[in-house]
Amino acid sequence: MLQATELTKKYGKFTALNALNLSVKKGDIFCLLGANGAGKSTTINLFLNFIEPTGGKATINALDVTQHGKATKKLLSYIPENLMLYPNLTGLENLDFFCGLGGKSYSKDHLEELLKQSGLQTNFLHKRVSNYSKGMRQKVGIALARAREASVLLLDEPTSGLDPKASNEFSELLLDMKDKGVATLMATHDLFRAKDTGTHIGIMKEGILIEQFASDDVSFQDLEKLYLKHMHN
Repeated sequence: MLQATELTKKYGKFTALNALNLSVKKGDIFCLLGANGAGKSTTINLFLNFIEPTGGKATINALDVTQHGKATKKLLSYIPENLMLYPNLTGLENLDFFCGLGGKSYSKDHLEELLKQSGLQTNFLHKRVSNYSKGMRQKVGIALARAREASVLLLDEPTSGLDPKASNEFSELLLDMKDKGVATLMATHDLFRAKDTGTHIGIMKEGILIEQFASDDVSFQDLEKLYLKHMHN
């Protein structure tokens, strides 16, 4: 579903992403690990077509995102570190509004069911988002991905700032999306969640993907040692 081929982004003499080669298939959860400035968010933004590559290409379902921006955006949902919702609207009203922007219309009952499936407590469905925790807002994002029937999920530090319970609930939602064949690319600092949830892990440093492997091929202890080794070199 997701393919990066020699994907490069430069800002003048600074190289934010250097010749990235990456593949994320249906049902994969590919976790990108790395310090700030490693190139993780740049990768996500290139797939979103928020920025244009300096070289190489990013494709979604074999479509070049720079040439088929509208078509590829219809295939994906994006959840950033801080999901922007309208605070004076309820979770259900936000979901209804953003579905409408995407050209989809659902009954109130169906929207409620989508939010429940995404783990939002029933007593918060009709409360204003200003009363929501960050974890609750992220669940509205998952509900929107379900409503859009997204085949690709792009996540940029979605569990940053979540407490352990909320982070675990979010991981369970990602695994549920995985079982439905959704291809997920997630930028994260959380080694534990990457190992626990991801099917594949990549370690980035200074714009270069220096390691990538199946998460089952490494223990958490070895992943931590490998990550710290690269960060200290």
